Amino acid sequence: MKIKIVSNNTELLKFIKFQWDVYRNDPYWVPQLVSDTKLLFDEKKNFFWEHAEKKLFYVEDDNGKILARVAGVIDYNFIKFHNEQTGFFAFFECLNISQAKDVSSVLLSSVENWLKEKGMKKMLGPTAPSTNDEMGLLYEGYDSDPVLMMPYNPPYYHDLLLSYGFKKAKDLFAYKITKDDLPIGRIKKIVDSVIEKHPDLVVRPVNLKKFEQEIKYAVEIYNDAWEKNWGFVPWTEKEFVSQALRLKPLIKSELVLFAFIKNEPVGMIITVPNYNEVLKKLNGKLGPIEILKFLYYKNKIKSLRIMIMGVKKSYRNRGVEVVMYYNTILNGLKLGYKWGELSWILEDNTMMNRAAETLGAKLYKKYRVYEKYIE
Repeated sequence: MKIKIVSNNTELLKFIKFQWDVYRNDPYWVPQLVSDTKLLFDEKKNFFWEHAEKKLFYVEDDNGKILARVAGVIDYNFIKFHNEQTGFFAFFECLNISQAKDVSSVLLSSVENWLKEKGMKKMLGPTAPSTNDEMGLLYEGYDSDPVLMMPYNPPYYHDLLLSYGFKKAKDLFAYKITKDDLPIGRIKKIVDSVIEKHPDLVVRPVNLKKFEQEIKYAVEIYNDAWEKNWGFVPWTEKEFVSQALRLKPLIKSELVLFAFIKNEPVGMIITVPNYNEVLKKLNGKLGPIEILKFLYYKNKIKSLRIMIMGVKKSYRNRGVEVVMYYNTILNGLKLGYKWGELSWILEDNTMMNRAAETLGAKLYKKYRVYEKYIE
């Protein structure tokens, strides 16, 4: 075995494409676009790296075949916000071979040693690369494809992390809501009651013609609503704008809603079509043929992901959440979608878990985030 550190574009591409070896015969894996994954690592185009650093490790055998990979990541905004010396391991993958525990142990110790050299006291993950991106390992729910921007992995990864000394930090929940399970009448009664109490509450779609102003509303709501959430790190405006511009061609305005009370932005819900239904047919490529496939299949998407929903702290417990959910559900049905995923929700976020259940959603996937104190 040789431990190598990615130092050029050729090695980076090898690092990225290793996933195709891991998931070659997995019917549920959805290959992400190689170009999109490269963008995540690009220090000039991904503004996350303005306040973070990384080191990419992989293990290969004597024939140059990769056996496992991982990245070490330090987000200095996370350290500043939480006042704790925590680093991350990210993009973890390992072949299911007899020496997998030895390979992963050598690999993870390389990350741990690097983080230790940088003064970190704890290792958390996996992320891809930050807590604002994909997070955790799939723990339950291996019988269906992941939705857009949610992780997927083989079950044996958990044993590899436990054998190295990782322990559970937090579980993240994903709920599935189907057209047939919606208690529309009951939800409408709740919504009518909320509107009666708060007649100045207005829920409207995003205005794509005034996108810059809408982004300012989104940043304001996001950094207030999620401030106390476990693992939260405020996005910089550059990061938020960059992510919004990436999502803009994919969103439908009827599914991105803002809530206002007396003209103050107080909440938002961002729902996106589940483009993993399309990506699965592209195999990580985006050449001329794949572009034609994309244009054809994007109009056949039948599922959604409710990926962001939040209300400012001072406006919670007024029913704003259920009004936004209700409008999203009605609009999704009008657009012809059959089911959606609400993800992710912290296991101990009682209010949000109850809200999901009120909507008729069922817990169907769990993800686990691990931690290890650095000795």
